[in-house]
Amino acid sequence: MEPSLHEGEWAVAVRRRVRVGDVVVVEHPERRGFELVKRVSAAPGDAVDGRRLAADEWWVEGDRADASTDSRSFGPVPRSSIRGAVVLVYAPWSTRRML
Repeated sequence: MEPSLHEGEWAVAVRRRVRVGDVVVVEHPERRGFELVKRVSAAPGDAVDGRRLAADEWWVEGDRADASTDSRSFGPVPRSSIRGAVVLVYAPWSTRRML
């Protein structure tokens, strides 16, 4: 998720209303229990790749398209797969910041 998050950083995610632009923790749709950090780039009703997302479909992408496994490869995810929105990066302490 660089440049938003860097390798080795820790973050806090909370359950809240999700919006386009949020950095979220999402369960990989093909690997139960495997969580990814991605950015929400489209919400239900938005058009993506020539189709409109259904009522419970969210489109998530990594900030580096060339090195990301995201909705471009596995498609939209349901809201139930989004575990929370990242609100704080807290480790290492020198990089503490709000997202």
